[in-house]
Amino acid sequence: MSKKINHNRRYFLTTMLKTIAATQLGMIGCTTQHATSATAELLIEGELPSLVGAIAWLNSQPLTVDELRGKVVLINFWTYTCINWLRQLPYVRAWAEKYKDRGLVVIGIHTPEFEFEKNIDNVRRASTEMKIDYPIAVDNDYVVWRAFENHYWPALYFIDTQGRIRHHQFGEGEYEQSERVIQQLLSESRTGHVSPKMVEVDARGFEAAADWGSLKSPENYLGYERTENFASPGGAVLNKRHLYTAPAQLKPNQWALSGDWTIGRQAIVLNKSGGRIAYRFHARDLHLVMGPAERGMSLRFRVLVDGQPAAAARGLDVDVRGEGTATEQRLYQLIRQPKPITDRQFEIEFLDSGVEAFAFTFG
Repeated sequence: MSKKINHNRRYFLTTMLKTIAATQLGMIGCTTQHATSATAELLIEGELPSLVGAIAWLNSQPLTVDELRGKVVLINFWTYTCINWLRQLPYVRAWAEKYKDRGLVVIGIHTPEFEFEKNIDNVRRASTEMKIDYPIAVDNDYVVWRAFENHYWPALYFIDTQGRIRHHQFGEGEYEQSERVIQQLLSESRTGHVSPKMVEVDARGFEAAADWGSLKSPENYLGYERTENFASPGGAVLNKRHLYTAPAQLKPNQWALSGDWTIGRQAIVLNKSGGRIAYRFHARDLHLVMGPAERGMSLRFRVLVDGQPAAAARGLDVDVRGEGTATEQRLYQLIRQPKPITDRQFEIEFLDSGVEAFAFTFG
């Protein structure tokens, strides 16, 4: 790619023992953390910052720090196309339901990564589809994000009844530890007996935990600002229409374009039908954040794996013929392959022009 590209990027680490994923603003991807004792003393990490920077609230009237005094509060930073947050969501939903009558208030802070995630109608639709009924603060201007000095999607902050931050969790994972913290803070508040039993979740679809043992592909953006491993001959032509070709062979985690595309700072846009994206990946799941560049369009696509229509390896958004339709800007699950997991060549061909694609994520 061009030397003009900003190499602030996603980074990727795996461990045989414990892998937790987090998405960080400016450095986005999976990170490894080690568990700490769930019964360790919870120190005071700071005070609950103001929430007044939110431009709107969903499922609730605006909440203030004063109103939340006396409640145990769980703050969850998220953005609706983040696969790391999607895999954490079933636990947050379950905690909100289980402990709401014990004094827990869960608040989702939606801080967008992509421009289309700033659209409140999009956030409302996504939260409805994901069955989120707890309060959501829409933080389009990053005011609440900065007040917490936060850097990650997803991030959890645990606040006691006195408004003090007592614990945090960056990234997915450590669910038992997080629930033990909630139980401890509720016990401290003396709101009644809190059962030590952990919630049980049946996570499916996007929300299913990643297959960490076979995950060897990092998340990757497609816009020139933060992408890497672009392999089309001649490299990228920035912000201009260009006819690309894909090499005959891709190395692991390389990607390429074929057809008439414009590579922009945050996304790529297909100018003429028949364009393709190819990606050599190693993971159970492959997702693509994409959608019509113009609202109201419906764009057909075809998914291939190693040159054949995705059938047994198809994801939620692909039918038995290996085909699908993009009708809105969101995360699409295109591949969920059965074992054994090996290096595979993914291709998506768009039968209509006008698609805008932002990022690949894996699981």
